[in-house]
Amino acid sequence: MRIIHILNHVQEIGNGIVNVAVDLACLQEKTGHEVAVVSAGGEYEALLADCGVKHYQLDQSRQPISIMKAGVRYRAIAAEFQPDIVHAHMMTGIVLARILKSNYALVSTVHNEFQRASLLMGLADRVIAVSKAVQSSMAQRGIPESKLRVVCNGTLGSPRTRQIQDYQPLPLQRPAIATVAGMYKRKGIAELIAAFEQIAPDFPQAHLYLVGNGPDRELFEAQAQATSVAERIHFEGFQPEPQRYLKSCDIFVLASHRDPCPLVLSEAREAGAAIIGTQVDGIPEALEYGQAGLLVPAKDSNSLAKVLVELLSNSEMLHEWKQRSHQNLEWLNVARVHQQTLAVYRELIAG
Repeated sequence: MRIIHILNHVQEIGNGIVNVAVDLACLQEKTGHEVAVVSAGGEYEALLADCGVKHYQLDQSRQPISIMKAGVRYRAIAAEFQPDIVHAHMMTGIVLARILKSNYALVSTVHNEFQRASLLMGLADRVIAVSKAVQSSMAQRGIPESKLRVVCNGTLGSPRTRQIQDYQPLPLQRPAIATVAGMYKRKGIAELIAAFEQIAPDFPQAHLYLVGNGPDRELFEAQAQATSVAERIHFEGFQPEPQRYLKSCDIFVLASHRDPCPLVLSEAREAGAAIIGTQVDGIPEALEYGQAGLLVPAKDSNSLAKVLVELLSNSEMLHEWKQRSHQNLEWLNVARVHQQTLAVYRELIAG
């Protein structure tokens, strides 16, 4: 097959949408398909080139003149590459690919279904949901079930990363609690800081590591500074190798308010951290509905603090949850995502 992936950029900034698209493009090329990525570019261009994936530059910034130029450029790219499949991962791309659709099948992946504009992904011939929760939500919002397919995220074995054993652990102060997340309110960073402040007096050796960047970082830093344990809350910023934190921490927390199917949970499980996640969207699926991680209500720092206390007070319980997170990892492999995505493409081409 000749496959185009269209997305806004391929920057290495911890963007899960970009990571999924880059993984797919590289594996598809390696298994004999002809693959191109269309984007405004970024650090992953080098990896794409190493994998044999062609990259076409396309600025999709949302000013009228830019969109008009993007339309002309996209039409020329499609005419040159002659794709069988165009796979759109972001809103502008799906609109361009639909309006200028020629002789190809159009696939979209819904990553952030909580965004109102995600309904635009329904313009595709097939709509891939990254979890059963996303599939259900999109169906309720009017996307025909006949269009919807589920391909749950998984990143283990990604061409973007090394084997987990190849990452050097960090000398974190332990017990170490960590999250790897964009600094957005919806990621529940405020609740995590509040829960840590609540438990910190009883566990004077515990430290909290917040890995990631984003627009709300200053808000969270001000919240942390206002606590009595600010010196034990560490803002680590974006890290190109978050696996080092996942390997080194005792407890990984993802306290999101909304999260369709976070890639970091498969990585935290591979690293063998005990995991606490919120009962929202695709998080329970990624943690096998409580078999591989503890689940707490979202936006509830008291419940999160209670579970942190249980884990930090009981070394046997902590050890058990580290083991449980590390079991049944096979389905989180990127090869499964690749094969299931190809099955969606073949279904369209055969039809």
